[in-house]
Amino acid sequence: MNGAMNTKQGAGAHPAWLNGRGLNGLGLNRRKLVVMGAVALLAGCKVIPAGVPEAPPPAPEKPAADILPADQMRHRVALLVPLSGMNAAVGQSIANATTMALLDTNAANLRITTYDTSSGPSAAATRAIADGNKLILGPLMGDEVAAVAQVARPARVPIISFSNNAEVATPGTFVMGSIPAQSIARTVRYARAHGANRFAALIPDGEYGERAAAAFRTAVAESGGALGPVESYARGNTSVVSAARRVKAAGGFDAVLIADGGRIAALAAPALKGGKAPVRLLGTELWSGDAAVAGSAALSGAWFAAVADSRFRQFSESYKTRFGAQPYRLATMGYDAVLLTLRVARDWKPGSTFPTGRLGDRGGFLGLDGPFRFTDGGLVERAFEVSEVRAGSVAVVSPAPGKFQD
Repeated sequence: MNGAMNTKQGAGAHPAWLNGRGLNGLGLNRRKLVVMGAVALLAGCKVIPAGVPEAPPPAPEKPAADILPADQMRHRVALLVPLSGMNAAVGQSIANATTMALLDTNAANLRITTYDTSSGPSAAATRAIADGNKLILGPLMGDEVAAVAQVARPARVPIISFSNNAEVATPGTFVMGSIPAQSIARTVRYARAHGANRFAALIPDGEYGERAAAAFRTAVAESGGALGPVESYARGNTSVVSAARRVKAAGGFDAVLIADGGRIAALAAPALKGGKAPVRLLGTELWSGDAAVAGSAALSGAWFAAVADSRFRQFSESYKTRFGAQPYRLATMGYDAVLLTLRVARDWKPGSTFPTGRLGDRGGFLGLDGPFRFTDGGLVERAFEVSEVRAGSVAVVSPAPGKFQD
């Protein structure tokens, strides 16, 4: 089958919202394809001396039913996401987004095959590598990355995971999800520049909370601010309200981070306000695209940093037209992972090892979520905008830079 495709195991023009930036040269040179096709045709011809009967050719071996055919002109890339279970809708949304990226860029040099991680990330990775994939996009969850890496590393197949856990980055394993520490640092710097001096925080129990708390303390110290009360809570309605009341009683702060999603933040917010001195509420990247944030009067005036949302709105409209539903906010990672792969594919011979050195380009890459690049340690670095919650809406108060300056 000619052209790009996104198949499932067990499952023209560049996109207008990118304005053509960062996508030059993604499509194949059609003239080159025609020439190569002609060369291949001539190479397959034989000159038979007159009067000498030609021996019948041997019967071709039939490929096994469970093995993908070999590709000579396309890069084989595996997408590892959940297609069943509790995260199936998110996984399918990411898979749909990769298909959109292939169609929008008219990419003829990639074959992306989707593997379901729900029955086990290790099994999915084993099958993907057996099928000849030279790059893995995914998995989605941080606790799945180690299992995939254990299979992929000996095969020299790199991983670009969608996790936001910085700790899973290892040689050959890259983290593409938005890192909470970067969002928190951007928000704290903005708050410091606009009058906040002493910072408090509400931190949920669990792995995300631990990472958020560490990032918060670092960001406050690096910005020259003072650290106020920090309270943890179990992720329940009454627990976060009690923690908010303890912070309020301790006092002595003018900004407080709520490191949780919009629903929990909206529950805590009323207990933090109402004193003599005004308090600025701060959020994290979890607030991006969360309807509960804009819909909460108690969160009005709060600041949070996340990747730019302007291109997502256009992407969302196109996605809904194609698939009949709204995409999950995480779906853009699938789209951007394809754009990234296409950029690197300029210097990547089909069938060869993926050139991970290209991921270290300091100029970065452009995607739906704005510019991004990878550090030497394999962590994504993104450009964040700061938004303010207003009555029924969210407005950008500090735009994300359009490119990296260093």
